[in-house]
Amino acid sequence: MRNMETREDNRKKWAVRLLWAVTGAYGAMCLYLFYMQSVQPLDYDNRYFQSDLPYHISMIVDDGWYYSFTAYIYQLLHWMAGGGTWLIALFLAAVTVLCILLTERLLRWLLRRKGTDGLTLSCALGLNLVMPFFWPYAGQYRYVSYQSGNIWHNSTYQCMKLAALAVMLCYVRVEAGYRQRVTAGQWTAMAALLFVCTGIKPSFLTVFAPVLAVKLLADLFRGVRFRQVFLLGSTVLPACGVVLWQNMVLFGEETGHGIAFSPWYTFSLHANRTKLAVLCSIAFPLAVLLFSLGELLRDRLYLFVWGMTGLGFLEALCLVETGSRSRDGNFLWGYCIAIFLIFVMSLDKWLFLWRKRGQGLFYKLAAGACGAVFAYQAFCGVYFFARLLAGETYFMAN
Repeated sequence: MRNMETREDNRKKWAVRLLWAVTGAYGAMCLYLFYMQSVQPLDYDNRYFQSDLPYHISMIVDDGWYYSFTAYIYQLLHWMAGGGTWLIALFLAAVTVLCILLTERLLRWLLRRKGTDGLTLSCALGLNLVMPFFWPYAGQYRYVSYQSGNIWHNSTYQCMKLAALAVMLCYVRVEAGYRQRVTAGQWTAMAALLFVCTGIKPSFLTVFAPVLAVKLLADLFRGVRFRQVFLLGSTVLPACGVVLWQNMVLFGEETGHGIAFSPWYTFSLHANRTKLAVLCSIAFPLAVLLFSLGELLRDRLYLFVWGMTGLGFLEALCLVETGSRSRDGNFLWGYCIAIFLIFVMSLDKWLFLWRKRGQGLFYKLAAGACGAVFAYQAFCGVYFFARLLAGETYFMAN
């Protein structure tokens, strides 16, 4: 019996080592991808390793336009590399790997596991590769026809995603005990992470802060002391100051840009059947929700993240920038990070259904159907990423 347990432990250890190797290989491939993106010419007709990265670097190095905290990092790395971009590519590759590690930490917290194992690490890898449910009838382009939580062409989103995961990890820990006490360290960590995340890109704050406000208001009516509600809510205040600075940079009078109300404009730019493409983008979370409606009432974090997803959808649905950025879809970013987080929460709920599959036809059907949807979306992500490595545009079809 002891020998069997030892062999089982060894298999688990080797599985984890293999997954670490896959994670490292993924980081190396991202390094190659980001470097090739960074050295592309500033030519909007170029469709080879297409991304926003060379424009982001040029806006900082050539134009001195600082609209994100990443600008200061890029400026330093560009100088350290003697005018080259390889350190920026290395930085972004490290960010993508760290996103996997923080996703694994969040999953570990959700699943109440003490250490990294094959399940949490493999799920974290899958979650950082999963893409929309590609269906040519709904949208012919694998990326721009849909909405995704995993994006490789926008460097500020990649950095914001890492910071947002750090915020959520901090939030779940603080929220668990905030009704009794919020320590100075907890408040400072939460406020600092929100400040940095917003400084990178304000999109996460736009979906997180309003839902937090509603949640805290509900807690106040449930009898939570006002002092505790105020302490947790006030962690967003430093980040709000960053938003004011960004608003002046991005929407100042001299920029010629503004915000307009235009329902469905952004979603309809590249989709064949817009509403169907929206559903395909979150097919797995919707499938899990169909079999886990009761969890919305029992699990407040699950409800919280669905609230973020709904708010992000409404922002992307209704708001659009005016001026030269009207077709850029910049109000999608908050929805995209919410999509990523609802995928994480939905995977936790799917694993619950999977563990209960032996308890009846309902659980067996739920686990199988949701698992098949996730497997296909993960395949779509791997396939999309492989073609990006070959230099294809993110407008790729079929």
